Amino acid sequence: AIVAGVHGQAGASLVAPAVAELRRALPGVRVELRLIGAEDPLAQVRDGRVDVALVVRAAAAPPVEGIRLVHLRDDAYRAVLPPGHGLAARPVLALADLAGEPWVGSELPGPCRDAVSAACAAAGFTPRVVVDSEDYPTAQGFVAAGLGVSLVPQTGLGSPHPGVVVREVRDPRPVRRIWAAVRRSAPATPALRGILDALRQVAAAGPTG
Repeated sequence: AIVAGVHGQAGASLVAPAVAELRRALPGVRVELRLIGAEDPLAQVRDGRVDVALVVRAAAAPPVEGIRLVHLRDDAYRAVLPPGHGLAARPVLALADLAGEPWVGSELPGPCRDAVSAACAAAGFTPRVVVDSEDYPTAQGFVAAGLGVSLVPQTGLGSPHPGVVVREVRDPRPVRRIWAAVRRSAPATPALRGILDALRQVAAAGPTG
């Protein structure tokens, strides 16, 4: 049996199809999905409450004792704009193009927001956030209402709001790195190897750029 922790929208978008793939590959394996919520997913893995969890960590982040991290994908952020916005006519934006805009926050404080803040700092500005949200659908709704622009990662745009325009962002390209976390001491059972293989497969098949 495998207990997979689901934490945030990256977890939902990758873990669910990976579990389906694992069940096809190993029909006898029992998989339990456990919502982690606001708790630290690494602590849940380290304590043995879940066998695997998806986490977002910078490449330069220090190693975590007792945890093995398996890189799954770099999840690029996209600019989300109201359809009539002056920048919407461009297929690709420089991040600095958004410097003077009011921003809609799309994430809670943590590693995802940190990745966006670091990219904006590299582009020479700090976003002027006029309204915050805790999830990507809500952020898109605020953008559609004309409250500002936002950045949403590719995995958060599985169902884009019909009232927004999504554009690629470069110079620099904001990216969050998604990893699968497992206990370093965990035995390499067929079930654990299978879920990691399935996560890699799903992550590799997802949209890139």
